[in-house]
Amino acid sequence: VQLQASGGGLVQAGGSLRLSCAASGSALSSYYMAWFRQAPGKERQFVAAITWSATTHYADSLKGRFTISRDNARKMVYLQMNSLKPEDTAVYYCAARRYDSDFVVKESIDYHYWGQGTEVTVSS
Repeated sequence: VQLQASGGGLVQAGGSLRLSCAASGSALSSYYMAWFRQAPGKERQFVAAITWSATTHYADSLKGRFTISRDNARKMVYLQMNSLKPEDTAVYYCAARRYDSDFVVKESIDYHYWGQGTEVTVSS
């Protein structure tokens, strides 16, 4: 599967953005999907994941502000980000894992496919 992330941009603190991840090449329903982010000078960080059955998992620090969703028919995964903070500034990546799980999968090494990233900048 190929992944293409989009929707990043510059937003003021307190604002919202919706990121999109378009999948091609395979049925999206066969993949466990996630969003990660990487801030300058920092390691890639887990943001959210969604299972085949649309069960969602979030990084503890982001619960309540971010929402992951999927539309298998459109082969799309979304990340709605609300109440954005300057510390949310990062490049956001969507990722796909071939195997489903009942549990949250937070390690980037466990994902098989990656999009190119979309940059989010939150100004104070």
